[in-house]
Formats: sequence, C-alpha cells, structure tokens
Amino acid sequence: MAPPTPTPPLAPRRPHVLSIHGDERVDDWYWLRDRDDPAVLAYLEAENLYAEAVLTPVTELRERIYTEIRNRVQESDDSAPVRDGPWIYFSRTVEGLQYAMHLRRPSAGGAEQVLLDENAIAAGHDYFSLGGFEVSPDHRLLAYSTDFSGAERYTLRFRDLETGTDLDDAVDDVTYGLAWADDTRTCFYVRPDDAMRPNEVWRHALGTLTTTDALVFREDDERFFVDVGRTRSGRFVMIETSSKLTSESWFVPTDVPDQEPSVVAVREHEHEYSVEHHVGDESGDRFLILTNSGGASNFKLVAAPVASPGREHWVDVVSPRDDVRLDAINAFRDHLVLSERADGLDRLLVARVDGTPMAALPASDPVYSMWLGPNPEYDAQLVRYGYTSLVAPVTDFDYDPTNGTNAVVRVQPVLGGYDPELYTSERLWATAPDGVRVPISVVHRRDVSLDGHAPALLSGYGAYEHSSDPAFRASRVSLLDRGFVCAIAHVRGGGELGRSWYENGRLDHKANTFTDFVACAEELIARRYTEPARLVARGGSAGGLLMGAVANLRPDLFAAIVAEVPFVDVVTTMLDPELPLTITEWEEWGDPQEPDAYARMKSYSPYDNVGARPYPAMFVTTGLNDPRVQYWEPAKWVAKLRVNTTSGKPILLRTEMGAGHGGPSGRYDAWRDEATVLAFVCSSVGVNA
Repeated sequence: MAPPTPTPPLAPRRPHVLSIHGDERVDDWYWLRDRDDPAVLAYLEAENLYAEAVLTPVTELRERIYTEIRNRVQESDDSAPVRDGPWIYFSRTVEGLQYAMHLRRPSAGGAEQVLLDENAIAAGHDYFSLGGFEVSPDHRLLAYSTDFSGAERYTLRFRDLETGTDLDDAVDDVTYGLAWADDTRTCFYVRPDDAMRPNEVWRHALGTLTTTDALVFREDDERFFVDVGRTRSGRFVMIETSSKLTSESWFVPTDVPDQEPSVVAVREHEHEYSVEHHVGDESGDRFLILTNSGGASNFKLVAAPVASPGREHWVDVVSPRDDVRLDAINAFRDHLVLSERADGLDRLLVARVDGTPMAALPASDPVYSMWLGPNPEYDAQLVRYGYTSLVAPVTDFDYDPTNGTNAVVRVQPVLGGYDPELYTSERLWATAPDGVRVPISVVHRRDVSLDGHAPALLSGYGAYEHSSDPAFRASRVSLLDRGFVCAIAHVRGGGELGRSWYENGRLDHKANTFTDFVACAEELIARRYTEPARLVARGGSAGGLLMGAVANLRPDLFAAIVAEVPFVDVVTTMLDPELPLTITEWEEWGDPQEPDAYARMKSYSPYDNVGARPYPAMFVTTGLNDPRVQYWEPAKWVAKLRVNTTSGKPILLRTEMGAGHGGPSGRYDAWRDEATVLAFVCSSVGVNA
C-alpha cells in the first residue's frame, strides 16, 4: 500500500485591510509578521515537516547528489597564496570541518601560523559568519568580526598575532567595513541603524573603552549606505556613502587618523563616483576617480590632485565609451587595472598609469567570468586575477605587465573524474517583446540530444545592476551528468550590457525583467533545448521576485520553480519605512507612497497578483533571521499560492530557523541544502536517479 499523501499545513485567514491612494488590499496572512506569536513559529515548523514529508520519495536522490558534490570537492585544500610584504597569506579547508582556517607563512620561508580558525570560533553555534578580516599594516594585529545568528550584526574583536590571543577590546553591533590607520592602534568601523542601514563610521583606539570611540562620519539621508576601507597605497582611509543613484567619497590620512574627513566631490543627485589613490614618479599624488559625470553613462576615469580633488580639477584619463562599461579601477605604482564589461562579458585591461592600454587579459571560453583577485601590495609587479566559465573551474593567474606573460598559480581541484571536454557552453540570444536581444549563457554535456525533451534549469536575477556572470559550480555537474541543459538568463535590471541595461529593468521599466526571462525560456523551447514539462526556473532574493512574477505571468512555461529567500511582497514592504532597508530601496523599485509608483508595483508584486492559476511545483526557502527579505514574505506567499493554485502540484516552504539571507553557514550544511534543491529540481521533471 502506498503511503498517504502528506497534507500541507493550513495557515488561517485573518483578513487585514491595507489602504492607500483610495485602494484597498486585503492581506489574509498579514498576521505571520508577528515572530513573537507562538502560532507563527508553529506554522513555520509545520511547513518544514511538510516539506520533508513531500521530499521523502527523493531521500536517496538527495543523499546521492550530496555525496556527488562532496566527492568532487578536495575537502582538505589551500587557497592560492597571496604575498603581502613579509608574509604570504592563504586559507585552508580541512576534511570534516565546516569552516575555513586563515594562515600565513614568512615570505622568506619558515613555519606557517594559524591566524584564525573559524571552526574554533563557531564551536557550539548552529550558525557562524565571519564578517570583516583585516590585518594591521605592521602585520601584528588582526581585526575581525563575527555573527552567530545570520542577522548580520557583528561583534568586532582584535587579535594579537604574536601571541594568538584576543585583546580585551570588543565592539558590538557593527556591520561590514574595516580600515586600519598607520599607528596599528586605530581602527575605523561601520555601525548600522535600527533599520540595518550602515550609516555611521566610528574610530576605536585599542586599549580604550568602546564607549569613548569617536564618531567620524554620519549619514543622515536614509537612502544612503556607508562603507569604509583603506587604499591599496596605504595613504588614506576612504569613506564612501552611496544610494542606488548617487555617491560621495571622503578621505582621512592614515598617518593622521584623528583628522576630520575631507570630501572629494560634494554629492549631486544621480552623480556616482568612486575613488582610488595613486602616487607615482611622473603622475604625482592624485586621486583616480571613476565617474558618470558629464553624461558618461558607462563611466569614465578622471584624475585630480589630492590637494584639490574637486570636480573643477578633474582631467580625463580614460574617456567614456558607448559599447564598454567601465566597472572599476585599481591602481598600482607602475600600472592600472581596468575592470570593464563589453558584449555582456567581463574584461580586465592592464594600462599604463596615464591610462594607455597595454593588454587585455585572455579568455578562452564563449561565456566566462573574470575578476581582479587579491592584490594587497601597491608596488606589486604582478597582477593576480581569477577566471572561470561554465565548464572551467576557477583558476588563479599572475600576469606580468612587463613582459606580457601569464602564469597559472592554482586551479580549483574538481575530483571524481571531471573532464571539461565532456561539456560545451555557448551564448544564445532571445528576443524580448519590445525587440531587444537578451543574452543567455548555456551549458550541457556534448552527448545530450537536443531534441526538445532534455530537462533544463533556467536561472535569473535582474536587479541592482548586478550581473549574473557565468561561473563553474561543482554542484551543477550533478545536473549536467543527468542530461540537464543549464542556462542563465541575463535579463534587464542587471548590469551585463552596461548602464542602460540596468536602467531599462528598474522603476517604470521593471516589467522588462520578467518578460525578458519569459523570452529566454521560450527561446530555449523554440531551439529544442527543452520543453515546458521539463523546464525548471530558479532565482533568489530579487531573483526570487523574478520567480514570483513569472509564476503569475506564465505558469504554463515551467514544470517547477525554485524561489530562494524571495522578495515577493513588494508593495507592503516598500510602504513600511520601519523595515530594514526599505527607504534605501525606493530608488530601485519606487516609493509606493506616490500613486503612480504604487500602481506600477502593485501590477507586478507577486503576492498581490496570486490568483487561480495552474502554478507549477514550487520550492520556496527563507531564513527566520533574514534582515534583507523578512521571513514572512515567502511564508505569506506560499499560504496564498496554496489556496489559489489549480494544478495540485506541491508548493513547499522551508525555513532556516537559525539563519539569515544566505542560508546555512557551514559548507557541509550548504552542500546538503543544495542537494535538496537539486533533488527537487530533478524529481519535478521526472529525473529520479
């Protein structure tokens, strides 16, 4: 006799009326916002039990995929070594341990030293995250921060690297961003406000009470985030405050840490800029500034003297280009490295200090990712960079600008007999309803029959000008070896094709993100890579919003959808300025207190548009401590989907009860988490072995 079909938990309907602009929305599950209500936690736990019951038939498949992932990873491994003055720094993973160890050894040779063992710190905790990790300029001290809940509020500590013991100093409630002054006694850090917005830079002097720390900079505009860091040259601590559209940079000399910060260029609405410091024999002491001023929508590079850095002194170094987006500038004593984006792909260009190009670093795949690696030394003669593709594991290279040679430093080990020649990747283009061509990155085994029946997984994101660049994943091989076609839809709202690609996927144009994804799915089907009954969609966070929107828009196109920590209750969240991060998001999505923005957001908000439709099978995840997407958004969405779907396919919710936005923190837990998702993906399209 077959086991009984699990019954999903029922979240009671308790109508709550939300009214604005003369419009009323009735939210039957608004009550799930109250995390202090025992009924809320009981419901989330019941959903977890239901998800496990539904997934029981794929228990063996989950375990098999987990074993495959683990068997491809060299569990005891060292990262590529990075030289910084008298030391070579690297990290190590050890078989059986969840977290990394951070080590160094003398550049001249000698015994290695453990700086920080994350496993020792994480002992006794269900969750652990290392935030900041900054070694002092004289290499004697380490500033590091830790989080044990996933709420992304860290405690900052300081370790004496000669004795291996922590100092008495401890600063609670900090967020990302650390910078040392030259005296190795002063450390700058960032604090968030009650809405999780990093808004203050503070200065701590070792050996003093944290209650006497000095407030260095405060950002009162609630649209802006603050960050702090030390320039590669070591001359300045840079404070950057930025919204989605505007930025401003301030600097403090590292040899005079108590000096008041000075502004580079006073903020102007929709003017974005970032700053590097460079000093050379010919160029003098200057700031190199990446800016979109003067109509440079794809950004340009300018320079200004440190003594007079205002916009009136800016001189062009690299002019703007219509077909190339200049993403970042990194300055070294004798050369510059430009991070660019052309034709939807990364590009690293090494240039002379005057901006004259010397070489573009090589790429060997039709779709790939390339990035500047850790390069802490300002005087370095080599450029460390990383490269990967959908078939090629991550490789660390050292490029020598002097003679143009390229040396492999480390190739990510992939065990289990992985042979990249068995797989092929390519770039396809879909046509959106408005005629715009949308890139798709695709990978599959060479022996897969593209007859229209292969299982396929299509992922997407499409927000914040973030690019979903093609990269190797050891876990993806488990799908590829089961005959899957895996694809990434590079939809508008991301940054793959320059600033206009982003602008045409946000605010008034947000619907393009969703119709682009549908067009990519239709292109894969039209080219006979797959069919709707065997196609699964996947996205997380803002990509989870994408999943919710396409589920409402075209549920017939997908056999299943995976939505991880999805931002699906757009209107209600953006109307609540008390929630973490809401105000800072208005420039991305709009402020629904404005009638036109409200109407636009309501037209696509996944939660508000759930209706009687044949929804595909759904796997939805959230974290109880998530400060970015509150747990109740996915929880409410699942409850509403269940009472509206006409398909009868399972809709699952899994809540990490002790984690945040990123899910489980340990690597073995993360692999098990991924194995569960992939088993759901496989079973949804009839791949059960």
